[in-house]
Amino acid sequence: MGQILHGCATTTEAVRRAIQNSQERLRGLAKRYGINQKTVAKRKQRETVTDRSTGPKEAKSTVLSIEEEAIIVAFRQHTLLPLD
Repeated sequence: MGQILHGCATTTEAVRRAIQNSQERLRGLAKRYGINQKTVAKRKQRETVTDRSTGPKEAKSTVLSIEEEAIIVAFRQHTLLPLD
């Protein structure tokens, strides 16, 4: 199975592993892989080659309060109405 990358990914796990194991300078690695030197430096410092999650740790509404959201969920569960 192929590796699934997010839309903004500039490197694959194989490239990240090569960067971590290389003794070459940042500038040379950046030029070789066509990425920014900051990206190379960041990848060299990390212990893993997997992508990190950048989203929120827990989902929450930015519009409704916790109480309002609970009322809506209870109403929908009681009435079994669809979202639309």
